[in-house]
Amino acid sequence: MHEPLLLSIIAFLAVALILAIRAMLRYRRRFHERTMVVRGGRIPTVEPDALSTAFRRNELGYGPDAEVSMIPRFGAPVLGATSDEEQWILSVLARKASVLFEFGTCTGRTAYAWARNAPADARVYTLTLPPEMTSTLRVGADDATEAIRNAQAESMITTYLYTGTDVEHKITQLYADSMTFDETSLVGCCDVIFIDGAHADSYIRSDTAKALRMLKPGGVILWHDYRGAHGDCRDVFTVLNEMAGTMPLRHIHGTSLVFYRHDGSSI
Repeated sequence: MHEPLLLSIIAFLAVALILAIRAMLRYRRRFHERTMVVRGGRIPTVEPDALSTAFRRNELGYGPDAEVSMIPRFGAPVLGATSDEEQWILSVLARKASVLFEFGTCTGRTAYAWARNAPADARVYTLTLPPEMTSTLRVGADDATEAIRNAQAESMITTYLYTGTDVEHKITQLYADSMTFDETSLVGCCDVIFIDGAHADSYIRSDTAKALRMLKPGGVILWHDYRGAHGDCRDVFTVLNEMAGTMPLRHIHGTSLVFYRHDGSSI
C-alpha cells in the first residue's frame, strides 16, 4: 500500500474515532440530564408535582398551567446552563410569582425566562459578580477550588440573553459579591429564589442564609447542581445533605434541582 494512501486512511480513522467519542459523550450527558440519579444523597426524591400543582398530570399529560416560553438547550454544552426540564420548572414557577431573585446570572437565560413568563407587573432580580471583582472572591478553607474558578468564568459575561428584549424592563441586574450583598430591602419579599451562584461551600451557606430571610410565606427556594459527591459541584451535594437534617428539602426527579417551600403550601 502506498504511504500517502495509508496516511489518509489513518487520518480518516482518527477523525472518525474523535467524532464517535464526541457523539458518545453527548449521548451520556443528555442521558444523565434525563435520568439524573443522585447516589448517596440524604434528600428524598419527588416528582415535580410535589413542588407545585401546575405540574400535575392526567391521562392527557400536563395541562395549560405548565405552558411556558423558554429558550431550549437541546443538550448543547452551554456555560452554567440548566437542563431544558430544569428551565421549564423554573419558568412555570414564574407564572404566578411577583418577585423572583436569582443568585448567579451567568448568561441571563433564567432571568429572561422568568421575565417572559411572569405577570406583567412582576420584578426579577438577578445577582452576579462584576468582572473587575473576580479576583476578590472570598475563598473559604472548605471551598472547592473548581467551583471558585467556574464562578469567576461565569462572571466574565457582560451581555445577557435578555439584553435588548422586550422584557428587559422587568429585570433588575445587580452586581456584587453575594457574600457581601445586602438583602435587607428584600427581606420577606420573594416568591421564588434560585441559588445558582458560586458552588463553593461558604457561598452556598451564605446565599442560603440570605435566601431564607428574603423568602415570603409560601415561597420556594431552589438550588441547582445537586449531582453527587464528586466533581466541581460536590460542595452543593455536601452542604444540602447537611441542611437536609434540619430542613424539609426535596430533590426533583430527573433534575439536579433541590427545593425548600416556606410553609408546605403549593404555589
